[in-house]
Amino acid sequence: MAKIKLKRKKIFKWFLSLSIVLLLGLFGFYFSVYWSLWEPLATKEQLSNIRQSEATEIFASAGELLGKYFIFDRQPISFEEIPKHLIEALIATEDARFYEHNGVDRRSLLRVIFKTVLLRDESSGGGSTISQQLIKNLYPRQDHGIFSMPVSKTRESILAVRLEKIYSKEEVLTLYLNTVPFGDNTFGIESAAEKFFSKTAQELTLEESAVIVGMLKASHSYNPRLFPERSELRRNVVMNQMKKYGFLTDEEYQISSKRPLELSYTPYSHNKGIAAYFRANLRKKVQSWLQSYNDSVGTDYNLFTSGLKVYTTLDYNMQKLAEESLTQHLTQLQTDFEKSYGQRAPWLRNSEILKDALYRSSVYKKLKATGLSEKAIRDSLSQKHNVELWDWNGKKIVQASTLDSIRHYTKFLNAGVLSVDPFAGEIKAWIGGIDYEHFQYDHVSQSKRQVGSTFKPIVYATALEQGIAPCQFYSARQVTYANYNNWTPVNSGTPDYDKRYAMKAALANSVNTVAVKVMEDGGIENVIDLAHRMGIASEIPQVPSIALGTAGLSIMELAKAYTSFLNKGRPSTPFFIKRIENSNGDVLAEFDPEVAEEAVFSEKTRLAVLEMMKGVVDEGTATRLRWKYGLKNDIAGKTGTTQDNKDGWFVGITPRLITISWVGADDYRVGFKTTAMGQGANSALPIFGLLQQKMIAQGGFERYTDAQFPPPSIAIQNMMGCATEKKTGVLNRVFVDNSKPKVTEFNYTPETAEPKKKEGILKKIGNIFKRKDKKKKKKRGS
Repeated sequence: MAKIKLKRKKIFKWFLSLSIVLLLGLFGFYFSVYWSLWEPLATKEQLSNIRQSEATEIFASAGELLGKYFIFDRQPISFEEIPKHLIEALIATEDARFYEHNGVDRRSLLRVIFKTVLLRDESSGGGSTISQQLIKNLYPRQDHGIFSMPVSKTRESILAVRLEKIYSKEEVLTLYLNTVPFGDNTFGIESAAEKFFSKTAQELTLEESAVIVGMLKASHSYNPRLFPERSELRRNVVMNQMKKYGFLTDEEYQISSKRPLELSYTPYSHNKGIAAYFRANLRKKVQSWLQSYNDSVGTDYNLFTSGLKVYTTLDYNMQKLAEESLTQHLTQLQTDFEKSYGQRAPWLRNSEILKDALYRSSVYKKLKATGLSEKAIRDSLSQKHNVELWDWNGKKIVQASTLDSIRHYTKFLNAGVLSVDPFAGEIKAWIGGIDYEHFQYDHVSQSKRQVGSTFKPIVYATALEQGIAPCQFYSARQVTYANYNNWTPVNSGTPDYDKRYAMKAALANSVNTVAVKVMEDGGIENVIDLAHRMGIASEIPQVPSIALGTAGLSIMELAKAYTSFLNKGRPSTPFFIKRIENSNGDVLAEFDPEVAEEAVFSEKTRLAVLEMMKGVVDEGTATRLRWKYGLKNDIAGKTGTTQDNKDGWFVGITPRLITISWVGADDYRVGFKTTAMGQGANSALPIFGLLQQKMIAQGGFERYTDAQFPPPSIAIQNMMGCATEKKTGVLNRVFVDNSKPKVTEFNYTPETAEPKKKEGILKKIGNIFKRKDKKKKKKRGS
């Protein structure tokens, strides 16, 4: 008996000790959050300023409003404008004891501690009050690993109590309903009422209020536009809760629950609209600047609540026309692209493309994190349900699986467009992709692709700087580079390798074989050096193929490099923020253009390359700007197409504007089936052509469309005044091994009947030409 008592006593002591340790641990954890050891907690002063929160406004160059950044829409409504039945629906569903607690419902909190925190059962429910949910909306949760949930819940509890010491219950409800997110990227009750029912919040019926409150549980799953039947069931659950807590009689519930769900949907979202990619990139830029500014000055400006005004360089009307041009062209090009492949499309036949897209998707990552097997994930994602799919004809709801949806989006061509003032570097138009909602990867700021022949002007500028004349003739015959895996550049279309091109004509007609020879003469190190001095920061490999644009560069880098050809040889760094003001109009920062102090090449080189690029438009690969789009204004440019037609490029140059367009698939295993379709002149150039057409037709862009290049000087005319091409001999290909003494080709000149050596010769071929030469001399002698 004594042993049993002793054992019980030990157990009691052990349990008491464990309880004390747990209690101390909980207190220690609580105060670690309270003292901001995990993350900063909002002060009473900061919480008080929520009442004056204002959205940051973004303005285009002429003062037009481009968009806003906000926690809640700048259409706040007062407590008196919120229908009584909507507030009752909210309280009955989300926080039945709202008027009884001080911000934290301790009964629900105990449930969270024991089920969610201790048992790691995240499906047990959040237990958050309306005040806690408001804190979560205002100050999003941060990642603290396995402690994320307890830290977030504790932080929200502490701040919810602080909040309710500052605001009345009515003010908390108003703040909550003005900030809470609903379906389709909609924030605030007023915006939700306008979007789903085309009316103000004050005009909502009981049933409509219940639909909107029902979305708070899961804004996507209970979206009435996507899932009307599910939304109607959820609506009835909300009204049943209202009956349970005495806000509705049984008769009222029976009548309301039998009424059909009726929407009057009006699409609207602050995350859509004009310049969506630009605004997303601007947000990151301003947030980064604000963090640095606040740290250095000691302020606490917030992008979403401080009412800042950001003035940008973007031309609102040009941006609008650029987006219209891209849409017009890509709509038809996508149709042609899919038709060219038919049922043999790579996105249908190459399982690796779908698998990689699946692994990148957020839905796969979430399921994988739960520990499901690959087969279980596949089975789950193969279930068909209502899915919203986008294409160039708009959105539609179809019965499809998640795998079907992922496959659907792998087939799309994407695009990027950037227009820059070459003198100051001001960005005038920015399109990072075809649709921001579904393709958020920005091809202007994030993507690096092979740039094809748009790199050639840099090669030719280098050659000119090294003293090679624009009228220097080069043979088009092929050269195989033995020490580069027998790489042999080829010319597109139906090439005539017997021709000899003047350097200016080789650029106009984008002759690849000549471009590599020009780069050899100019020096590959010199080409790379000039490219970097022109503003290209990416690594450029020291291989012959870079003459054809095999280096991966961004649109932004290419734009900076091309500004040199208009700005007296001085590259201008593209920028898009002019100034930032606070809500009182005080200027916090102004951003000046960054233009190189010294020219990277001579004025003679600049003008010569510009004349060559005029030839691209007037008689080369971009002539369709003249005959198809009817453009008569001064234009220079350069087309570009990469290997296997993966990328199409066009750089359009007018005297006061540079516009770069790129078109290609996001997955590099998907390219155009034919060069006729995929070449830059067909895939990317039309965006520029349509934009110019629209700018001329609309008017107001005369600064750009009527501008003229200065006429070339007599010296430049003399420099460029030669024939464009000649016939060469019958030699088809030469082998070069750069690891040995240089061996180059024989150029045969019919006009003089004289063979010309460059450095070394292939002996056998040289003997053939010598025999021909002797015969001709004998003939002359006779």
